[in-house]
Amino acid sequence: MREIVLDTETTGVEANNGDRIVEIGCVELLNHCPSGRTFHVYINPERSMPIEAFNVHGLSEEFLSDKPLFAAVAQEFAEFIAGAKLVIHNAAFDVGFINMEFKRLGLPPIEQALVVDTLSMARRKHPGASNSLDALCSRYGIDNGRRTKHGALLDSEILAEVYIELIGGKQASLGLGDAAAAGRGDIAVAAVEKPQRQRPLAPRLSAEALKAHEAFILGSLKAPLWKSYLGITDDAAQ
Repeated sequence: MREIVLDTETTGVEANNGDRIVEIGCVELLNHCPSGRTFHVYINPERSMPIEAFNVHGLSEEFLSDKPLFAAVAQEFAEFIAGAKLVIHNAAFDVGFINMEFKRLGLPPIEQALVVDTLSMARRKHPGASNSLDALCSRYGIDNGRRTKHGALLDSEILAEVYIELIGGKQASLGLGDAAAAGRGDIAVAAVEKPQRQRPLAPRLSAEALKAHEAFILGSLKAPLWKSYLGITDDAAQ
């Protein structure tokens, strides 16, 4: 199974009011294991950078001025995520921005059926608790010390670890080995051959013990113990 853990950084929070994507980061998972493939790009938003957004991700207008436009990377990005489930924290935000950019270029939108929202997952699993990415890292013991500011690729890498914990932890990949990490789905489990004894074990009961047991069974059939509990004699039963 192929999944893409995805995050974006933007100029603001209103995709329908002129805000644009400035960074996309993606991490590929195969059978819930990182494959090593990533997609990362900075994007020139063709507009100013509000100070509020800059304080979140630290991407300035000057830094982004020579980066490609979304139109220049859209096809490569669409091909990278094609056919995969998209794992996103607060998915409505990122998907809204991506679909707005796709719409500008006449590209089809992301299908909602392909989106896995880890924020919704976390809220169901930890109701009433903080479920921000930092809070989930703290809860699951995931090191996010490098996250001094938001960054799309770094946040995707961290979210991939959080996602694995949300679906049951690293136990989900136990026993799959290197083949699963490489994304091979054709893993065959070899049958375990049970060792056979060269000769049967000698009986541990003596002949006398076997005869005594047989006599006990025959006696029980002739005079069942339950009759004595009810005070029934053989004469009364006849």
